Amino acid sequence: MTTTAAAPVTTPAQTALILRILTVATFVVILNETIMNNAIPPLMAHFDVPATSAQWLTTSFMLTMAVVIPMTGWIMQRLATRATFALAMGLFAVGTTIAAVAPAFEVLVGARVVQAAGTAIMIPLLMTTLMNLVPVAERGRTMGNVSLVIAVAPAMGPAVSGILLRTGSWRMIFLAILPIALVALWLGLRQLPDVGEREESTLDLPSLVLSVLGFGGLVYGLSGLGGGQGEGGAPAPEPVVDPALAAGIAVLALIAFVWRQRSLARTGDPLMDLRTLSHRSFTGAFLTMALGFSALISTMILLPIHLQSGLGLSTLQTGLLLIPGGLAMGLLGPQIGKLYDRIGARPLVVPGAIGMTLSLALMALLVPSVGPWTILGLHVLLSLSLALLFTPLFTAGLGSLPQHLYAHGSALLGSSQQVFGAAGTATSIAVMSLVAGANPSVADRADGVQAGFALLAVVAAIAIPTSLIVRTPVEDAEAPVGDAPVEEAPVEVAH
Repeated sequence: MTTTAAAPVTTPAQTALILRILTVATFVVILNETIMNNAIPPLMAHFDVPATSAQWLTTSFMLTMAVVIPMTGWIMQRLATRATFALAMGLFAVGTTIAAVAPAFEVLVGARVVQAAGTAIMIPLLMTTLMNLVPVAERGRTMGNVSLVIAVAPAMGPAVSGILLRTGSWRMIFLAILPIALVALWLGLRQLPDVGEREESTLDLPSLVLSVLGFGGLVYGLSGLGGGQGEGGAPAPEPVVDPALAAGIAVLALIAFVWRQRSLARTGDPLMDLRTLSHRSFTGAFLTMALGFSALISTMILLPIHLQSGLGLSTLQTGLLLIPGGLAMGLLGPQIGKLYDRIGARPLVVPGAIGMTLSLALMALLVPSVGPWTILGLHVLLSLSLALLFTPLFTAGLGSLPQHLYAHGSALLGSSQQVFGAAGTATSIAVMSLVAGANPSVADRADGVQAGFALLAVVAAIAIPTSLIVRTPVEDAEAPVGDAPVEEAPVEVAH
């Protein structure tokens, strides 16, 4: 393996421009993740497909993300920054173009897969570039501004798609996104410099196969085991492979994947460098963030089920009720980032973990007996608690790594979101279905949702001790790139 140092970017103006371009591009690709939710019924009618088939538009996206994200660490170190950006936004733009003119349902699903591949690369690229360019003292504020975009984009997706669907066909969703993606791609190719270090490493094919079987199979298996529920409680896609079998094979593949990466780390060519987990603060951030995303994604499934089947709200009313929480999480991000720069990680993430556990426990206690306004308040409380977690965890977790591990750390955090999101959804929905029983009444369904939230509250409580492990880096970690394991941690303070 050889390492090529890229020309550093030193001026604040260049850094600001780079981050603006990457943030706009990331906003578009994240908005695209949730913009399809309201379009499922029109697509079912247009292509004459059942709900179980239509759900593959979201399931295929999630599976592709789970497969590609583990590779992004290797991709970002192998390619220059501009080339990685061109690959990410190029794939996204091509997928969006194909989707806009898709003549058949199968073509549209394929287009979503291409879009997802670009999305999976784009998000870790933004995080890694931010860590390479922004000084330690300003990372919290900058990450907070980025988290504003990341949190608000998915909250806006259903509303934006609703407006577009009122003005035209479902193709308007992709035609509206495509010009923004093309402009972002053009600006990136003109303005983005190459930052960080580029490593001439080879792609290990056994690792690639194990990654696909492990991460993709686990997300597929867990999603299939989740009681037959898809987005918003809709039927999940018909399984091509038995979910339990897929999950079992995935676990074995992940064990082999970990063993393979540990072996390749000695030569410096792992697909995903697991030496990131030798840094205690990163491990604490990784575990806490995984639990936080599990709570977030599971709540986005459980609450719509209860609001629609239990309280009789329409899909539009349900979407509007959940928007304030997403907006609160995003708008609080910049302020949390500024606080992180002043007081560090622990005073934020510990109350965030406690608030997350408390809000889920209150949902478990109150959901069956309260109306939509109380649920709105509890959802906002959960969103504010998650806002206290995500920005400090990203910043402190990645900041605790040496620079050459930033890309792999971003990939590992991204993979955890997909896998733990699927795991949380599968287990909470399975518990809900078990408690509610077959052909449940409204009261039975409410009891099932209550049990699902009780499980989430118990799991979320684990985040309280893991959040105590997170430390605030006070300077960049310096560690050599090579055969030796990384032993030195960065200088940290226990804020």
